[in-house]
Amino acid sequence: MMLYHVPALLNECIDGLNIQPDGIYVDVTFGGGGHSYEILKRLDRGKLIAFDQDENAERNKPVDDRFLFINQNFRFLRNNLRYHGVEKINGLVADLGVSFRQFDDPGRGFSYRFESDLDMRMNQAAGKTAADIVNNYPEERLRKIFRDYGEFRNAGALAGAIAASRSESPIRTTGQLIESVREYIPERAMNKYLSRLFQALRIEVNREVEFLRDMLLQATDILIKGGRIGVIAYHSVEDRLVKNFFRYGNFEGQERKDFYGNTESPFILVNRKVISPSPEEVSRNKRARSARLRIAEKK
Repeated sequence: MMLYHVPALLNECIDGLNIQPDGIYVDVTFGGGGHSYEILKRLDRGKLIAFDQDENAERNKPVDDRFLFINQNFRFLRNNLRYHGVEKINGLVADLGVSFRQFDDPGRGFSYRFESDLDMRMNQAAGKTAADIVNNYPEERLRKIFRDYGEFRNAGALAGAIAASRSESPIRTTGQLIESVREYIPERAMNKYLSRLFQALRIEVNREVEFLRDMLLQATDILIKGGRIGVIAYHSVEDRLVKNFFRYGNFEGQERKDFYGNTESPFILVNRKVISPSPEEVSRNKRARSARLRIAEKK
């Protein structure tokens, strides 16, 4: 099968998992199947279980007796594995980026490049849309989303502009959203600001931070000793959360030590410094430039 794109940091991620030919592995963000196909190449009698909440992702699944696809959000990781008789795993990979196909589909509303309905749901069968959030959230809650997930210094101004605009008529499309905040976005940095604005709404729509926390806690419980987890993040909000959890065992980044002075984390860092794409990879795939990979091993 021809994959429609090669994931960022593919080799670095799969090499870092230290695949055991007879192990059980989980790809919690199957997408186009890039990581899964590479893992399967390295398995003998092992097993690979892949999750993706987007039902369209199932079209990419391999025909392989060692492979199982589960059309669920990775927040349901542990329960689904138990249902299929799996209690422990050797490794897990999570690529937290939106797939190219989702970004490039004008009807999904993920990108400011297309005029479309404000949807942004990865699972189109459930949950609030971006339009629901933009039109119904209190202004203060919008401000918090833009501050926390978009890291905007002028989050209050953006939220206020949206509130003012929606009071005149509902904001239903990407174009209407952009127009409502245009006054507060510097022309010289328009694309960067819009990327962060859409990112913040997408994270809220899909509850990405909440579900990432859930998945990391579950993964910690089901990894065997010496099992590895690799996470690729594309913005500082998620990368900081993963960094703190791997390093300190909590999401707040608070170092706690045991009686002997050792940091109380369930992990050993495989790469103490975050792994970024090489200039050569970025030249081939500009979308990879913001990818950040962290790998940890269960103690």
